[in-house]
Order: sequence, then C-alpha cells, then structure tokens
Amino acid sequence: MELLGSTLAATYAHPRPTPANFLPAISAMASSYRDCFPHCNLTRSLSLPWRPSTYYKAASNSPALDPYCTRSQRVSESTTLPFVSNRTTLLTRYTPDDWYRSNLTNFQESNASRHNSERLRIDTSRLIQDKYQQTRKTQADSTQNLGERVNDIGFWKSEITHELDAMIGETNELTDIKKKLERALMETEAPLQVARECLFHREKRMGIDLVHDEVETELLMEVDIILCCQERMKLHLDKAIAQLAANRASQHELEKDLSGKQAAYRIDDKCHHLRNTSDGVSYFRGVERVDAMVSVPESWAKLTDDNILRSQSERAASAKLRDDVQNLLVVTANEMWNQFNKVNLAFTSRIAETADAKNKIQIHLAKTLQEIFQTEMTIESIKKAIKDKSAFLKVAQTRLDERTRRPNIELCRDMAQLRLVNEVYEVDDTIQTLQQRLRDAEDTLQSLVHSKATLEHDLAVKANSLYIDQEKCVSMRRSFPSARRLAGF
Repeated sequence: MELLGSTLAATYAHPRPTPANFLPAISAMASSYRDCFPHCNLTRSLSLPWRPSTYYKAASNSPALDPYCTRSQRVSESTTLPFVSNRTTLLTRYTPDDWYRSNLTNFQESNASRHNSERLRIDTSRLIQDKYQQTRKTQADSTQNLGERVNDIGFWKSEITHELDAMIGETNELTDIKKKLERALMETEAPLQVARECLFHREKRMGIDLVHDEVETELLMEVDIILCCQERMKLHLDKAIAQLAANRASQHELEKDLSGKQAAYRIDDKCHHLRNTSDGVSYFRGVERVDAMVSVPESWAKLTDDNILRSQSERAASAKLRDDVQNLLVVTANEMWNQFNKVNLAFTSRIAETADAKNKIQIHLAKTLQEIFQTEMTIESIKKAIKDKSAFLKVAQTRLDERTRRPNIELCRDMAQLRLVNEVYEVDDTIQTLQQRLRDAEDTLQSLVHSKATLEHDLAVKANSLYIDQEKCVSMRRSFPSARRLAGF
C-alpha cells in the first residue's frame, strides 16, 4: 500500500498481461486474416474444404470488412462454389483442455479485475476523503499564514505611520526654526550697516578729533561680532537645509514603504477573506511556477526596521539641530545687544567728553577775546603815550638846537644844557621803552589772535564731532532691532 497523498501505484491499477496460452476467438482470427490480406481470396488460395460455410458467410457479411474489400474480392466471394465436407482432411485446432484453461483464465482475470476494482474504489474513496481533509487543512494553514501576514503588515504599517507623523512634525518644526534663523540673519544686516555707517561718518571728524578712541574700538568690535554671528547663523542655516533634505529623504522612504505596506495589506487582507464560494475565484494556470519574489520575511522586516531607525536617527539629529539653532539665536542676540549697549555707553561718554571740551574751549575763547580787546586797548594807549612823548622830545631837541646858535662864549655847558641833554635822553629812552612795549603788545595780540583762531577751529572741530556722534551716529543707532527680532521672532 502506498503512503497517503502519493501517486497511486498499486498492482491492481495495472491489469496483468494476457497469458501466452490464451487463444483468441476464431471470428477475430478470421477477421485479422482478412485485414492482413484484403487483396487475396483465402478460399481459393488455401483450398480449405473443412471450413464451414456459416463462418464464411458471417465473415463475408461482417460490416467491418466492407470498407476494406475490393470490388473484385466481393465478386469472387459471391461466385464461390458450395463447400463439400471431407472428414479425412478435417484438422482439430484446440483441445478440450485448452478450452477449459481458456475459460479458467478468463474467470481468474475477471475475478482479479473485479477485486482490483473493488480495492481501487475503496482506496479511492479513502484517498478522496484524506485529500479533502488535507486540502482543507492546507487551505486553513494558508489562511492562517495570510492572517498572520496581515497582522505583521498592519503592525509595521502602524509603526511606519507613527514614525511618519513624528517625522512630519519634526520637519515642520525644523522648517519653522529655519525660517526664524533666516529672519534673524536678515535682521543682523541693519545693525551691521549702522555700525559701518557710524565708522564711515566718524571718518569725517577733523583735526585732533580724528582719534582712535573707545567708540571706534567698540564699533569695530561690534562689526566683528555681527559678522561672526552671521557666519555662525549661515553655518547653522546650511546645516538646517541639509537636515531638512535628510528628513525629507527619510520621509520619502517611509511614505514609499507605507504605500507598499498599504497595497500589500489590501491584497493580503483580500486574499485572507477569500473563500471557495467567493466571487472572482478562477484558474490561473502556471502561476505557482512564477517566482517574482524579491525578499524574504527577514529582509522584508529589516528594510522597514532600517527605514524607521534611519528616520529616528534623523529626527534625533534634527531635534538637536533645532536646540542648537535656538541656543544660537539667544546667544547671538545677547552678544549683539551687549555690544550695542557698550557702543552706546562709549558714545555717551565720548559725547560728554567732547561737549565738556567744547564748553571749556568756549570759555577760553571768551577769555581770549576779552584779552584781545584789552590788549588792543593797551596798544592804543601805548601808541598815544608814544605820540605824547614825541612832543616833549621835539621841545627838548628844539631847545638844544636853538642853544647851539648861541654866540661864542655863550655856548656854555650849563645846567640847563645838561638838563636838556638828559631830558632828550630820558624822553628818547622812554619812547624806545614804549615802542618796545608796543611791539610786545602787538606780539601778544598776535598770539592772542592765533589762540583765538585755534580755539575757534577747535570749537568747530568739537562741534562737528558732536554733530557726527550725537546727531548722526546716536540717532541712527536708535533703529537697532530688538532682542526678539534678533532672535527671529
């Protein structure tokens, strides 16, 4: 007996071969003769006088031979002479034992065939039941496997959906922080322009005020700080752009995987609910030989798990980058605001110093102007005094000249003469002294005028410096953005 479910190979399924001593029916032999020799007449060629006419008639009238008999054969058979029996020439073809053995053989073959048929029917009925149960169990196993597969797909689909939602939220948050960073970077352009404009305007200071003071130092530091903040912002902005691209790549892989999972879920769920009575069930010949599979359960699950792990890694990197950008915005805003306040304090101090210097210059200028006036009055008085002393000198010299005209002995060096000479010398010395004082006064006046011009120029320089620092620079710096705007809000 063969195993259940295997191909039927029992002995009763194959009939025994015909034994060698089995004799065929005479009618069949005769018919075979006629089939083999349709062109000849056996009666004429063999001259068998013992052949009964009844067999000949039956054979001749056999409808199976008609298509194979020619017209000449039919004519010859119809004109055959009557058979004359001759007992001396009659030969026996089979013995009684052959006849009995033939019947016995036929009976045995019939019994064997019926026994085999009965066994075949019983085994076939049992095989049908076994195969039916096996087919139902196989279908149940397939349905169970499909159900498990649907559950696996549903689990991974839910995991992908959860991770995809988280990734979309993270991408949106990173996009928002990127926009804040871009706004903050744009806001730094105005303070940078203001600082550069202040440096440019302060280059228009004149004279001694064109000094590398604390304000200029702080302004240069402010430009450096703003440029450094911009560089850091641009670096983080590039990182944010690259991270957004990585997030979208991971999101694309998740969406692609989710789309495949949804399609597979629909197909496998449909297959799981298919029954023998369902609509749309049909034959698809050769479909079991088509192997278009590209993965195994391990690689299938690993691909989805790798996509989720990659997405989680990108989300963690994105969250860290968001924190870094947020901290950067706060730090850069504080740095720029602190430096802004330092520059403003330096401007305030410098403006106060310049205003104080200007006030002092004005005081000195007023005093210089007053002194110039007094010096001019002194010069005028000296000139008047010199003019007054000239009359005395003229009188004394005139007297001396007149006395030179005294005759002879009258030219006496008397006290009058000596006094007149002394008077001339005294008056002349006085005039020389007054002229020297006049020159000194005029030199002093020139010095005072020069001081006045210097003070006036310095006053103009200080006024210009005050105008640049107070009116242009400080008023321009009032448009410095707030800390919230510098932080991207």
